[in-house]
Amino acid sequence: MKGKSMVEGSPWKHILRFALPVLVGSLLQQLYNTVDTIVVGNFSGEEALSAVGTTGSFTFLFLALATGFSAGNGVVVAQSYGAGDDKQVRANASTGILLLLGMGIAASVVGFIVSRPAYTYLVAVPEDILELTLLYFRLYAVGLVFQFGYNIFSSILRAVGDSVATLYFLLIAAVCNIVLDLVFVAVFRWGVVGAALATDIAQAGSFVAAYFYMTRKYPVFRFGLKEWTWDFGLAKRTLKVGFPIAMQMVVISFGLTFIQRAVNGFGQSMTASFTVGQRMEMYMNLPGNAFQTTLATYTGQNIGAGRMDRVKKGGLQGVLMSLLFTLCISGLVWSLAGNITGLFGLSSQAALYCNAHLKTIALINMILALYIPLFGVFQGANHGGVPTFVATGALSMRVLVTYAFRYSTLFGHTIIWWNGLFGFGVGCMIAWTYYLSGRWQKNATIGALN
Repeated sequence: MKGKSMVEGSPWKHILRFALPVLVGSLLQQLYNTVDTIVVGNFSGEEALSAVGTTGSFTFLFLALATGFSAGNGVVVAQSYGAGDDKQVRANASTGILLLLGMGIAASVVGFIVSRPAYTYLVAVPEDILELTLLYFRLYAVGLVFQFGYNIFSSILRAVGDSVATLYFLLIAAVCNIVLDLVFVAVFRWGVVGAALATDIAQAGSFVAAYFYMTRKYPVFRFGLKEWTWDFGLAKRTLKVGFPIAMQMVVISFGLTFIQRAVNGFGQSMTASFTVGQRMEMYMNLPGNAFQTTLATYTGQNIGAGRMDRVKKGGLQGVLMSLLFTLCISGLVWSLAGNITGLFGLSSQAALYCNAHLKTIALINMILALYIPLFGVFQGANHGGVPTFVATGALSMRVLVTYAFRYSTLFGHTIIWWNGLFGFGVGCMIAWTYYLSGRWQKNATIGALN
């Protein structure tokens, strides 16, 4: 099959060329999430804005499962591709697609069942916004099968070196979501219902586009009705590689759930402010996440080809580029904090909270850029459990510090913004200690799972 190999030539050029479409695509994805927030805040009020924002930890949980297990399959496919084994590439892709689509259907059902007890007792959503929260989340859950499907198609394409195509799919989704947000929420005044439906339709559009592109561009991924392969051994490999990757994000989701609970205790203005702050924080995290995704593919291909020397060189170059891109985005958020706050229709108190929040995280999130790309190296080297361990340590520290100091005179409500200084600092130290130890180079090939 013809893809884009990353096992020869300048590492930094391969990494940058691959990462830029991923970064821009993720930017578009965050853009339409932000538009959701802006449109809801301006046309449906702070109550609706808080309801949408409160769902964030659990929508992120399902996204974690989709991206984690898709990334696991992507690592398996990348190593097969790096080794030049087209037959294995096809078999891994087929099994991964069936697995993720099944998980997407299951996620929709589970989302409906657990939403009320989860938001009532775990997140402690205030009663005045509980029903709006449930309405938005349940409608959002309908589209989870498309989210899981899109993610597996994108991971397979990235595994063979095609990151540009995923940019176009997200562009389709972004345009679709923005237009439908304006129609459903601003014109029809459907509130959170309109925002959820816009997201579902946009995800369905990117799912269909990704499927047709993948099957037409790469004949190896064309499966007739009798050609779909389900191999329990291959599914086991995907789950083994993908589980720690998914758990990394699940841990983040649960950590954010407990932080969200603390935020809700400070009232609706703080909840609305935190919603906006989280949206902006996602933008600042984009470079780190893009280079993590890139290095997972880069590492997988080069390990499959037996080029560990290139992995080490590329890993350091990826971290440096992540830091530079993050510096640019964080600088923009810092300088435009007041202007950004004014876009979301916040009350004066919520705007005051949000402005301080944005400036704080613009500084703190620089720490993330120093170690998140290393997660891609660990994942591509079949050491996906390490990012989970690091994320657990970092978030445990954030949650601990939040609850220890939320009512103190030293921090008070501002600990919601400053907790990252402690958590990300711990994460950075653990990640770099493991990387410099070189232990991630052992048992790096997927064959070690057999």
